[in-house]
Amino acid sequence: MNDIKLNRDYTLYRPILETEKSFYWITAVLMTVILWAGYMYVQQLVHGLGVTGLNNTISWGFYIINFVFFIGISHAGTLISAILRLSQAEWRRPITRMAEVITAIVLLIGAVHPILDLGRPDRILNVFLFGRLQSPLLWDVTAITTYFTASTVYLYVPLIPDIALLRDNTTKFRRFYEFLSWGYQDTPRHKQILERAMTILMVIVIPVAVSVHTVISFIFSMTIQPGWHSTIFGPYFVVGAIFSGTATLLVVMIAFRKMYHLENYLKEIHFQYLGLLLLIFAILWGYFTFSEFVTGIYGNEPLEMEVIRYKFFGDYAPFFWLMVIVNFVVPIVVLSIKKLKTIKGIFFASCGVILGMWLERLIIVVPSLANPRLPLDVQIYIPSLTEIALFLGGISIFCLGFLIFSKLFPLISIWEIEEGRKEGLEEAKHRLESYLPSN
Repeated sequence: MNDIKLNRDYTLYRPILETEKSFYWITAVLMTVILWAGYMYVQQLVHGLGVTGLNNTISWGFYIINFVFFIGISHAGTLISAILRLSQAEWRRPITRMAEVITAIVLLIGAVHPILDLGRPDRILNVFLFGRLQSPLLWDVTAITTYFTASTVYLYVPLIPDIALLRDNTTKFRRFYEFLSWGYQDTPRHKQILERAMTILMVIVIPVAVSVHTVISFIFSMTIQPGWHSTIFGPYFVVGAIFSGTATLLVVMIAFRKMYHLENYLKEIHFQYLGLLLLIFAILWGYFTFSEFVTGIYGNEPLEMEVIRYKFFGDYAPFFWLMVIVNFVVPIVVLSIKKLKTIKGIFFASCGVILGMWLERLIIVVPSLANPRLPLDVQIYIPSLTEIALFLGGISIFCLGFLIFSKLFPLISIWEIEEGRKEGLEEAKHRLESYLPSN
């Protein structure tokens, strides 16, 4: 057991101890995109929403699409991490922190997008000052605020033991780590308090995460807009959120495994298990999508059928069928065939799912608005350079936030790895003693 105590994974400190030129080059590129996005947003503030591709009919475009998309990705952290911890899945240990970091960053990015859509950001105060309890918009703000708070605390609490390790074993940012460690020591009492806090957070964060995307679906489904008024939207959005979140987690894991040479920690078995989870959610997504459309087609309600035909055969048909291919066909083929289910294959399927789930948000939002119930012509939505710049800015903030986190903190939980090794040896010893004769 002493070997475990002494054999700490100092290689996981490497991201903060080494200076890599590539890190600074990537940071410079990302900062350039973010500054460009900031400039374009200032132009929107000066000139109004007229600089976007939004029009009288299609009042929700890229901003609301990206809002639903980013909030959906956030489910990777809390649900996957919390469920795996509660189920005591040993293979979870190297992946939980990456999942939790994804949640905290993308939640913040997603929550900003409705403010971008307002045109005048000061009007967000109206939700708090004049919000009505029966409005799904107020429920949404409340749910996301609660979710962000719970997810941030859920990221921070399991991080404390590793911050204490950094405080005791590094000289860089020592005061910073000393402040964040809250005086944590590797004692039985502190461990007990930590475990109790994590258990409470896990129990809280799972229902909160499910409620967030359910409430987001209510913004659509509680209207009588054709294509939106659906009772299945709640579970449909939750399944889609976990689906895109799992794919994002896999892409991030593969990227940082390559960048920081974490092959010894992120092994093929982790990608096989998460690949299986991705396959299950691809099947569930296909089931919900089929159920949604077959119900509408069977009902044959005229306004509903106009929206469905527009999705299947209209201007957005290429996006719809591409969504079906990359969300359903590609994952099932790649993840069902053993020869294709390699790390490269899983990466390809995951990238396809991320693209497909963004297209799903596009297909939900735009075609319904493009076919108004009023006697107006069908209009095409073409995003402007401003909207594209802010979308790329959001992606760049996510990448930069993850890079900065990787420079300050271990992306893999050191104390959980050590704990897993210790428990593994004790369990193996117990098993041997249970069936081998004593001396």
